[in-house]
Amino acid sequence: MRTFEDTYRHKGLRKRLVALLKEKGISDERVLEAINDIPRHYFLDSAFDEKAYEDKAFPIAVGQTISQPYTVAYQTQLLELKPFDKVLEIGTGSAYQASVLAEMGVQVFTIERQKALFEENKKFPFLKKYSNIKFFYGDGFAGLPTYAPFDKIIITAAAPFIPDKLIAQLKTGGKMVIPVGDGAVQRMLRLTKHADGSYSEEIFANFSFVPMLEGREGSGS
Repeated sequence: MRTFEDTYRHKGLRKRLVALLKEKGISDERVLEAINDIPRHYFLDSAFDEKAYEDKAFPIAVGQTISQPYTVAYQTQLLELKPFDKVLEIGTGSAYQASVLAEMGVQVFTIERQKALFEENKKFPFLKKYSNIKFFYGDGFAGLPTYAPFDKIIITAAAPFIPDKLIAQLKTGGKMVIPVGDGAVQRMLRLTKHADGSYSEEIFANFSFVPMLEGREGSGS
């Protein structure tokens, strides 16, 4: 069960979380504001009501997780979002990251390969607030060529390699934030695409994500 009441206590816990993210080096005020405005406890079972504002990842359905708030803030900050940017997200999961992006005034196109999660998000009333999020059930490695090119691409799972199809869907000058590595720990990269189709790479901190898998998983699997 989820609860959809946002009390003064919840708001106070969010303020405390935002202060912690600042201490950890998140400096983009728009990112901090979005996290302060979104009731993260809505995305978790009501049993996690208090814990929702700890800086931790939590399990959700089908072996996935809702990312640690610091990870969400870190990846979002690296995107250097501008208003009305067109952003492709690979791995909707709980839709918390998509909500943070949408709260910042960008157009979000988000893909989930797990049918159960995709269906769950369709029934999640809070997400109806965001007309600027479009949800898709599909293979993240394939992206959304029909809607390309994108200003920014964010991958919220551990990619074993940089997918060429996603680079192809990025605008010239566009940025992709992607954790790369097939072990327990991945290195966060920011790629910037050049006019000739090549890209430059910036290397950031280490993180640990669930693996990015090819194909789609049906609700009966």
